[in-house]
Amino acid sequence: MADRGHTAAQMPPDGSGQPASAPQTGGDPPVVSGRRPAPDPAVLAGRTLVIACGALARELLAVIELNAWTHMDVAGIPAKLHNRPEQIPDAVRCKIRSSRRKGYGRILCLYGDCGTGGLLDDMLKAEGVERIDGAHCYAFFTGIEAFEALHDTEPGTFYLTDYLVRHFDSLVWKGLGLDRFPQLRDAYFGNYTRLVYLAQIPAPEIEARAHKAAERLGLAFEARITGLGGLDDFLKARGAPQSSGPVAVKT
Repeated sequence: MADRGHTAAQMPPDGSGQPASAPQTGGDPPVVSGRRPAPDPAVLAGRTLVIACGALARELLAVIELNAWTHMDVAGIPAKLHNRPEQIPDAVRCKIRSSRRKGYGRILCLYGDCGTGGLLDDMLKAEGVERIDGAHCYAFFTGIEAFEALHDTEPGTFYLTDYLVRHFDSLVWKGLGLDRFPQLRDAYFGNYTRLVYLAQIPAPEIEARAHKAAERLGLAFEARITGLGGLDDFLKARGAPQSSGPVAVKT
């Protein structure tokens, strides 16, 4: 994945996995021919890098902005790897090692297990990097115990987050071939009874799209507001500034 930088305002909203930095103070260094100077390892040693699934980019950058954290950078892993979860551990490992070579002093991982069968956790343990608790984003957005209770109430539940609602057509409808073979809908979703929309940043237009998705899948609809608490708690507990040194350039 390329290492071109984006500010929080420039971070692509599509989960493409491009890296970003938290809002900076003091202005950016001059850009020559579209390339930034290499960051100073001595500066990066006091910064925190969060390696995250690209599907969490919007919510993660919102948490960073709300807390006015200027010591924290973000590196995304393409969300499309959810279709190939066996590739996630290697992709995260490569980003960890390349970021350490640049000089980052602290690295955190914002990923669920996401179908890796424990391989992601094994790799992170070997690399000495901590990740947020939870098997998937539904759990750490909702809260692990709260999600388990929600799921136990009706195991036949299909979940959508803000990201999945915004990309429902490409990831679910077209991704499962329902645009070409609509008769497969009941084969895929016949054992589901409801769709629960877990809203991180509530917006009427997004909820309306989630409701429409439920109708298209033939499922009952329910919306629950999760907010950003799971991400916020994790980063507040482990992502505090390590020093009051100078602010790094974007990576």
